[in-house]
Amino acid sequence: MSSERELRVSVSYGESRVDLSGSPEVVMRSLHEWVSKEVPNMDLARAISVNHSLNDLVQMFREFVRVTPEGPRVWVQDKKLSDRDVITLQLVAAKIAALSGQSAADAMGVADIEAATGLYAKTISSRLSELTKSANVERVDSDQGGKYRITTVGASRLAEQLSKKFRAAP
Repeated sequence: MSSERELRVSVSYGESRVDLSGSPEVVMRSLHEWVSKEVPNMDLARAISVNHSLNDLVQMFREFVRVTPEGPRVWVQDKKLSDRDVITLQLVAAKIAALSGQSAADAMGVADIEAATGLYAKTISSRLSELTKSANVERVDSDQGGKYRITTVGASRLAEQLSKKFRAAP
């Protein structure tokens, strides 16, 4: 086949790219096969992929947390929260502060959580143990001892739980 009569097509979708050349029939068939295979796979992968951005976290928790000059804080008025909720919200606030560049780390130690929330260290340790076992929080070892950070699953579960808890509330 002469290169003068060859159809050349370059297609990209997201980060996937294909270069096709040949007769118009071969290129169209190959293009159709590529689109049929690649586009649904990418859309499916995107549909089940979760990675909360700073904007996502702010939108999900804007009623519950604030980043203050003193650091990230649980900021709840007229809402009764469990100790677990307060601790996980504090870790969400720490993540928001880190993602926004207002804090160096998204993980907090028991003493940091105690200072920020006013909960007792023993209560915090017990709840963190439960939260770690349920994959809502992960333990990160550091030079200063164990620190904890909210997981993607933990943030999603907390947002859903708070939404259910306070949707029906006046």
